Amino acid sequence: MRGDIDGIEAAVFDVFGTLTDWRTSVTAELAAAGERAELTADWPSVADDWRRAYPVYLRRVVDGELPYRPLDALHRLMLDEVLAERGLEALSGAERDGLVRAWHRLRPWPDVPPGLERLRASTVLTATLSNGGVGLLTRLTKRAGLRLDAILSAELAGSYKPDARVYRKAAELLQVPPHRLLMVACHPDDLTAAARSGLRTAYLPRAREWGPDAAAPPPPEGVDLVVDDLPSLADALTR
Repeated sequence: MRGDIDGIEAAVFDVFGTLTDWRTSVTAELAAAGERAELTADWPSVADDWRRAYPVYLRRVVDGELPYRPLDALHRLMLDEVLAERGLEALSGAERDGLVRAWHRLRPWPDVPPGLERLRASTVLTATLSNGGVGLLTRLTKRAGLRLDAILSAELAGSYKPDARVYRKAAELLQVPPHRLLMVACHPDDLTAAARSGLRTAYLPRAREWGPDAAAPPPPEGVDLVVDDLPSLADALTR
C-alpha cells in the first residue's frame, strides 16, 4: 500500500476489471456458445476484441456521435461487429443475446467479497460506479455475493465514464462532497477523469485485466492511494 488518505465518507468502485474478472467469465461463455453452434475460434482473442471495442463505443456516446443507449445495447452492437470481422456470423441472435447477458454474470476476484464485507462494517459508504446499467449491476452483485450499500451507474447520468457528469452524479446522489468521495479502479484513465471531477482516487492494479501475460500499467499521476487488494483498501479507510 502506498499513499495516505483520510476524511473519506464513501467509496465507489469500477466493476468490470476492478471488482470482477470479466475476461475469464466472458471467454468461458463465448466458448460455450461456440461449442453449441459448432463454431471454432480463438475465443480468448474474440473476448479481447469485444472488450477492445468498448472504450471506442463509449467515447462515441460521450462525444455526442451516438445517442445514449443502455450498455446492453452497445454490447450487442460491439459483439455483432466483432463476430462479423471474425467470420462468426452463424452465431444465432438468441446466442448473441445470451452473450450480452454474460456481463450480468461476471465472477468477482477472490479478494473482493472479504474486502467489501470489511468496509460494510465501517462508516464508509460503498457503491458501484460502473458503465453497466442499474439492472446489470444489481443482477451481477447479487449473483456474485457482493454486498454494497448502493448500486450507482453511469446510466443515472445519461452518459458513460469518463464523462465528468457520471462522477459528479455519484457525489450528488450519495450526498457526499466530491473531495470526500473515493473512486476505486484498476484503470488509470478512470481515475484521472474522477480526479478531474474533484474525487479522490485509489488505484487497485489488476495485472490479469490486461491479459494473461501483461503487466498492470503504472498508477496515474496524482493518485491518492495505491493498494494491492480490497482488504488493504479497507485497512486504509478504517484505521
